[in-house]
Amino acid sequence: MSTNSINKFIEYIPKAELHLHIEGTFEPELMFDIAKRNQKKIKYNSVDDLKNAYNFNNLQEFLDIYYAGANVLIKEQDFYDLTWAYLNKVNQQNVIHVEIFFDPQTHTDRGISFDTVIKGIYSALEDGKKQFGITFKLIMSFLRHLDEDSAFKTLEEALPYKNWISAVGLDSSEIGNPPSKFERVFTKAREEGFITVAHAGEEGPSEYIWEAINLLKVKRIDHGNRCLDDETLVKKLAQLKIPLTLCPLSNLELKVVKDLKDHPIVEMMHKDLLVTVNSDDPAYFGGYMNENYQSITDALDLSKKEITELVKNSFKASWLPEEEKEKRIAEIEDYYQKHQ
Repeated sequence: MSTNSINKFIEYIPKAELHLHIEGTFEPELMFDIAKRNQKKIKYNSVDDLKNAYNFNNLQEFLDIYYAGANVLIKEQDFYDLTWAYLNKVNQQNVIHVEIFFDPQTHTDRGISFDTVIKGIYSALEDGKKQFGITFKLIMSFLRHLDEDSAFKTLEEALPYKNWISAVGLDSSEIGNPPSKFERVFTKAREEGFITVAHAGEEGPSEYIWEAINLLKVKRIDHGNRCLDDETLVKKLAQLKIPLTLCPLSNLELKVVKDLKDHPIVEMMHKDLLVTVNSDDPAYFGGYMNENYQSITDALDLSKKEITELVKNSFKASWLPEEEKEKRIAEIEDYYQKHQ
């Protein structure tokens, strides 16, 4: 099968994205535009200088630049523009449903109000639904390198927006910040009606995945690559049908895998795990949804059938109503049958 044929198949198949940090979609050009608008200094002299800094050896090196970039976001319009740029991009890639993270503490810790952040993001998502038909869910993430008190404060700030926020998550520096650190906050979040998810097993050990399941009662594991270190855990994830939101290009850029040929996604599929493809922080890692699908397909020689299974998995793992899920999965199967 020609590369062109498989890439066109990927390009036009309807997709869902479940692991996307909105701050991680901040393209350098927009960053410079907003910095100029807000009269904020960036330590890089040009877009090219900034792009040249995107050479990460680990998660922390990436996070340092990620948080520095976020500093130019100040006004509601900034968060709207950031989100709107992402929606425009993925609309062109036939992404029709998104469940995205935002990190309020990245902004509230520097004096930006929670209201400013969420209103800008949410209004863009609503406009994207009206203009592009992209449905959405919003996930508020706690920064795990901060303390429990800060997470509790953020949860309190989120309560007036319970109708806007579907879930709470856990991200940022994984090593040394286990899920157990936030057990009480997640218990409170579940009592308030939030779904729970957590980044676990990206750089951290498989034990962190166990903690996320047993202590945080998560409905999805974000990343989860390290689950393969523990066969009992793999069986548990398969039995409970807990989805894993994998991010191939992110794993490559952050040296979680040395080569996409080593990526565990196919092995996970063979072990009956519900795995999905996502872009994580696409402005920093060199690709949105189509680029992630194309890169992993090229590296592992995925078939159209395997790609279709991964796309279906994203809808199965989503929080869309069951009737909507079934409709979307049927559309994907129809697309596959027409393009075999």
